[in-house]
Amino acid sequence: MTFFAHFHWLWLGFLVVISLHASDAQWIDYPSEGIATLTHYTLPRGYVASCGCTPETTDYPTAALSQMAYGSSQSFGPACGKCFRLTLSNPLVSTPPFIPDTTPSVVVKITDLCPLSQDGWCSGTEQRTNSAGAQLNFDLAYPSIAIPDDFFPSNEALYGYKDFGVWNITYSVVPCLQTWNGRGNQKALGSVNALGPSGCCPADPSSPADTCPSFSDQNGIPPDTRVAAAMSLLTNSPSTPLLALILGSIYLSL
Repeated sequence: MTFFAHFHWLWLGFLVVISLHASDAQWIDYPSEGIATLTHYTLPRGYVASCGCTPETTDYPTAALSQMAYGSSQSFGPACGKCFRLTLSNPLVSTPPFIPDTTPSVVVKITDLCPLSQDGWCSGTEQRTNSAGAQLNFDLAYPSIAIPDDFFPSNEALYGYKDFGVWNITYSVVPCLQTWNGRGNQKALGSVNALGPSGCCPADPSSPADTCPSFSDQNGIPPDTRVAAAMSLLTNSPSTPLLALILGSIYLSL
């Protein structure tokens, strides 16, 4: 058997172990109130994001939620359509420390996911937090016509810039149809009709009956399939001997 054929079988054995570990990954069961970090990203007006919410949702405050709290690695997840009140506390990094005079808040609707990473702000899992000590990260769609340009407190004269980038915040789950600014616009509620079952964006998810399922779980897609992550899972893992057994069996059969 050639080296490449040998490598092919070794790689298949490796992937078996990856899938075994990935299936054990758990979504974050977060409380209705807590601490988180807040970043922001550019979302074009009218853009249909991961949940499949209507383009009109971008006329109102929206955010992406870190993947393991969102509940899916692709498409829609249980967080889609949920609303959160996000209240600023202080910038994560500022020298000297910046203590804002006000702590603005905004109610956002979740329309997108922030992909899991090894060390980014959306790296929180059931087992670990991001570098700020938070499991959850909200990525606010900002700048936006829905949020004032001066929403984030700043002191440009002292720091030389307005945008601190990452903020410590508190969050609370709130009812969309009572608190979200888009609640009065029917076109901003629900998912794009043309997407059919590929989109899920409840107007106000409040029970299992009106909460989106996990697209990943429904389709057998593991939360994190990157090789680097799989290698970290294998390190100090009880399944490492299983990998050796699989690869050894393959080798003996050659």
